[in-house]
Amino acid sequence: MHELALAQAVMDVVADHAGDRPVERVEVRVGALRQVVPDSLAFCFEAVARGTVAEGAELRIEQVPVRISCRRCGGYAELEAFPLTCPACGAAEVQVTAGEEFLVESLEVLDGPVAERR
Repeated sequence: MHELALAQAVMDVVADHAGDRPVERVEVRVGALRQVVPDSLAFCFEAVARGTVAEGAELRIEQVPVRISCRRCGGYAELEAFPLTCPACGAAEVQVTAGEEFLVESLEVLDGPVAERR
């Protein structure tokens, strides 16, 4: 389950930026080509956040669809499934413009260290 490694990577970003401030929410953008199961990622995040400043934080996952541009006809499309071919001309010479990302988009943190809040 690669979601555990991804959840740990998110936690690493949280730890780097939140310091000792409690985290209320973490927002991530996950491209469809990453093949991440949102419920699994949320479960794993909850597990790795236990005992940290992010314990109990809400994990919001924005799923980003696959978008391509066609090198042959110049068209753009959003695709639901493989193969990654241009729906306008059928060409396989496409460039993926979205759908491969995995980004921590934002953190919502509270003022003051965790010890003061609990």
